[in-house]
Amino acid sequence: MFGGMAITDGPSARIEPSADVDERAVVGPGSTVWHLAQVREGAEIGADCIIGRGAYVGPGVRIGDRVKLQNHALVYEPAVVEDGVFIGPAAVLTNDMYPRSVDPDGKLKRGEEWHAQGVTLRQGCSVGGRAVLVAGVTVGRWALVAAGAVVHRDVPDFALVAGVPARRIKWVGRAGEPLTDAGGGRWRCPRTGEEYVETGGVLAEAP
Repeated sequence: MFGGMAITDGPSARIEPSADVDERAVVGPGSTVWHLAQVREGAEIGADCIIGRGAYVGPGVRIGDRVKLQNHALVYEPAVVEDGVFIGPAAVLTNDMYPRSVDPDGKLKRGEEWHAQGVTLRQGCSVGGRAVLVAGVTVGRWALVAAGAVVHRDVPDFALVAGVPARRIKWVGRAGEPLTDAGGGRWRCPRTGEEYVETGGVLAEAP
């Protein structure tokens, strides 16, 4: 988790020769950066991560431990990706609320002329293939974004969201499977038996 460990590049990190990893980026032990991926300056990748073929990690992006970034996924700065997150193939984490190539005078916009807003992915959440996350949104712990969804507002912990725009359609547990209604505001994971409590539209692990 960020702040809890020193992320260091070492001999146990595997970086394929065709990958483009800036010398100012940091790749943690046990992580693999596959063919044609690009990791920009100042990016931090934790331990035991997989950065898939053709994936992009922008400048200063922070990625925790045991993260899977699948082929051709795009993570634009200044995104924060916590431990155990899955980002599906060709998913996009954007960073500009009002994108324009040129300013009102028709001149090419430069980096200093706009403010990047990163997406935040909390611990254990998953983003399906070809999903698009709009700049500034946060996806909660263990939530699940369905393939092809467009997320334009924050996603609560344990929520399964789908559609364009994305809306919550179910609750999911830490195992990723939809929960079953156990009555009285309690929900149960069919795989693990773990129970959750819903209060005011918010789901949390049962005490």
